[in-house]
Amino acid sequence: MHLYLHVPFCRRRCSYCDFSIAVRKTIPAREYVDAIGAELARAGPRDVPLAASAQSPTIYLGGGTPSLLPPDAVSHLLKAVLLDAVEVTLEANPEDVTPASAQAWRRAGINRISLGSQSFDDGVLRWMHRVHDAARIGEAVRTLRGAGLDNVSLDLIFALPEELGRDWGRDLELALALEPEHLSLYGLTVEERTPLARWVSRGAAAPPGDDRYADEYLLAHDRLGAAGYAFYEVSNAARPGRVSRHNSAYWTGQAYRGLGPAAHSFDGRRRFWNRRAWEDYRRALLAGEDPTESEEVLTAEQRRIEGVYLGLRTTSGLPLSEVPADRRAAWVAAGWGEESAGRIRLTATGWLLLDTLVHDLTGAPSIL
Repeated sequence: MHLYLHVPFCRRRCSYCDFSIAVRKTIPAREYVDAIGAELARAGPRDVPLAASAQSPTIYLGGGTPSLLPPDAVSHLLKAVLLDAVEVTLEANPEDVTPASAQAWRRAGINRISLGSQSFDDGVLRWMHRVHDAARIGEAVRTLRGAGLDNVSLDLIFALPEELGRDWGRDLELALALEPEHLSLYGLTVEERTPLARWVSRGAAAPPGDDRYADEYLLAHDRLGAAGYAFYEVSNAARPGRVSRHNSAYWTGQAYRGLGPAAHSFDGRRRFWNRRAWEDYRRALLAGEDPTESEEVLTAEQRRIEGVYLGLRTTSGLPLSEVPADRRAAWVAAGWGEESAGRIRLTATGWLLLDTLVHDLTGAPSIL
C-alpha cells in the first residue's frame, strides 16, 4: 500500500496553481488531524485496505503546504495511519524549514523532503507569488542536511513567459550546486481559474511557444545527465538509488490510498476521490458522511490504454510486442525511441511527443 495525505493549507495561492488548497492565516491543524482520523475510521469494504501487501509501502504528505502543519500534527498523522513505510515524504516550502522543524520532522519519521523551490530568480519568485526568496532555498537545504535529512528533492518550473527574462540554465546550475538527490521539473501550464490564466486572458502574460518549451526541457536533460542524474520518468530525475518510490508507484499502476480533500485512491481497477474543498470535506466527516465525491471503474480497454501511457512515460517502456514494428522503426529513425532488452523506451525528444505517440498507438484522446 502507498498512502497519500493531502494537506490543503497555504499562505497564499501561487499564480499558476489550480490545486485544491485553502488559504489560511491560521492553520486548523487540530481539525485537519481529526478529519483524517475520521476518514480512517470509515474504512470499509469499498476502501483500499490500509494494511495491504506492498513490499515497500510509502507515505507522502502533499498539498497545499504540509510544512505549515505543526510538527506534532505531522507526528500524530504518521502514528494514526499505522503503516511501517520505507519512504516517508513531506512537501515543504523553503521558508518553513528551520533547525527545529527539520529535527522534529525527522523524529516524527519523515525521511524524504520535496522542497518547493521553483526558481532561483527573485523576480520570478515574486511573479509566482512565492513567499521565499532564492537565498532561502540554499539555507533550507543546508538546514535539512544538518538535521540528518539526507534525501532532498527540488522542484523547478521551466518554460516561463519570455518577458520575465528568467535564465533557465542558471537555475539548473544553482540547483545542481546544492547537490539534491532528486529533481522534479515541470513545464508551466495555464490552468483555468488561476491568476496566470487571468493575466494571459488580458494580455499581461504569454506562455512560451512549443520550441522554447522543448529547448528548455532538452537542456535540463543534458545538464542533469552530465551531473550524474538519470531521468526515470518524464518530469523526474534522480541520482542512483534515489528514485521516488512513492511517485513510481503511481507510474507502475500500483494500488494507493488517498486521504484528505480532493485525494484520489486506486485499487487496480477502480478510482475514487474525495470532495475537493476543505470545508466540504470536513463538514461531511463531522456529519458522519462519506467524504467521497465520485468514483469510476476502469474498463479493460481503459486499463490497456493507461498501461501504454504509463509505460511510455517512464524508462520502463513497453515490450516490443506491444508496439507494431513499423511504429517502432519510425520512432527509432526519428530519435524518439530506443530498443533494448526486448523493450522500446522513449528518448527525451520522444517524451516531448508522448501524448501524440500514445494517441497514435491507441487512438485514445489526450490524457496528459
